[in-house]
Amino acid sequence: MTPRRRLACVAVAAALGIAGCSGGGGSSDDNTPPPPQLDPQFRITGLTPFAPGCDASAGGGTLYLNSEVEPQVAVNPSNPNHLVAAWQQDRWSGGAARGVRAAASFDGGRTWTASSATFSRCTGGTPANGGDYERASDPWVAIGPDGTAYQIAIAVSGQAQTVNGPGAVLVARSGDGGLTWEPPVTLISDAGPAFNDKEAIAADPTDARYAYAVWDRLEGPYGPTLFARTTDSGRTWEAARVIFDPGQGRQTLNNQAVVLPDGTLVVSYTLFVPGGTVLAVVRSTDKGLTWSAPIQVAVVFSRGVTDPESGARIRDGATLGSIAAGRNGQIAIVWQDARFSGGQRDGVALSRSLDGGLTWSAAMQVNRAPQVPAFLPTVHIRNDGTIGVSYFDLRSNTPDPQLLTDYWLVQSADGVNWRESRIAATFDYLTAPNANGLFLGDYMGLVSSGTTFIPVYALTTGDLMNRTDVFATLQSTAGSAAAEAGALARIVPPGEAFVPTPELERIAAESAARVLERRRELMQPAATPR
Repeated sequence: MTPRRRLACVAVAAALGIAGCSGGGGSSDDNTPPPPQLDPQFRITGLTPFAPGCDASAGGGTLYLNSEVEPQVAVNPSNPNHLVAAWQQDRWSGGAARGVRAAASFDGGRTWTASSATFSRCTGGTPANGGDYERASDPWVAIGPDGTAYQIAIAVSGQAQTVNGPGAVLVARSGDGGLTWEPPVTLISDAGPAFNDKEAIAADPTDARYAYAVWDRLEGPYGPTLFARTTDSGRTWEAARVIFDPGQGRQTLNNQAVVLPDGTLVVSYTLFVPGGTVLAVVRSTDKGLTWSAPIQVAVVFSRGVTDPESGARIRDGATLGSIAAGRNGQIAIVWQDARFSGGQRDGVALSRSLDGGLTWSAAMQVNRAPQVPAFLPTVHIRNDGTIGVSYFDLRSNTPDPQLLTDYWLVQSADGVNWRESRIAATFDYLTAPNANGLFLGDYMGLVSSGTTFIPVYALTTGDLMNRTDVFATLQSTAGSAAAEAGALARIVPPGEAFVPTPELERIAAESAARVLERRRELMQPAATPR
């Protein structure tokens, strides 16, 4: 069996929930061992439901019809079998997608019912219902303790998606757990030149009346963090306002909010400063009325990931972080960082806070194959305090015309000892949509139901007419004999400050500059949202 045929066969087998596949006659034609048994995997998406031309977009790049990317997922804090996911549907290479789709599950991720909020014309948006936009992007979801579901996205219109065209941050509410959605509320809208980007939403698990939205507002080289909240379970929203002003010439990106068991609200973000990138948080103990000064989590030393053979760039979320809070009060943040290899490749770094975000541990590496790049990490903390981190890596890649990639979960009960298990079968990243880099999303989803982690993620399918789909895996295994429990070596011993080399500082500065250059393109007349 050829490597390409074996790859396709394994991918199909995983999607169907069977152990593997073989050649004709019931036996393999080589000595390759069968792939390991995977945990149950469930396909959430299929072909596009959108009508041809529904976005009425002229130009704007290549339309990747039937592609689904950038999924995110939330779990009901009062019912762990109730999940809501959302993703971009039909991605454009030039920015955003024809719409954002959603799906709800009431059996812990085994079956899903699809739906759409009217964020764009392809999902039924009109001037009357607040969704008269050509494209939508950056989906995020949350569920309150009363079962109210929230979905948020950015929406844009205009020839070639210019920043000078209409753009908005929209949030929709669902009273039936994500099966149907009320018309969206506009949190902010602009005709230009400002651009609102990378929004996220969090429902308050301690008070069902409250939910919180955060995003950055790009105005040339200036990008503050904006915040809006609802105090009536999403029926109305207060006016947006700045909660962190980085100063002229500085920008935030990737703002995310979590709520601690005592109700403290913590917002994390990436801050671009001259010559570098920092992960930081701000805190509010009064449900968003007032905010602390910034608290630094870590300096980011990410270089980004490319195909070792072709040089094709993966749009991997370099400089972005993922944050999670547990019911035990701990907070964890993960991100890509090249400090562990002296700048040679990105690994997955993790920092924890045990005092509500006031202080943070030294970064430690959690990806289990440190000799290859690892990227796009997502973190979640189960109710029993176990930390889970999902990520992609290139350990299966070979020198052939494919970019063989794996998706993994590591989990730890103490934040020190980590066990690894495979989420999905090996796939070819090179067939992903190209949107300023090979693009499956700037983030993936990860939640849990009881002791089962549930990653929700995008993979390529091997079918160029349907390049990607979104899947959920019920990750019940704790690891295999080949990846036994064990502590990863800490590059930075506890209590010792990390001192980067000049070369690592240069690599990180260049990576940050590339991100800023792409964001500056948003402000140009022919620019597109990313």
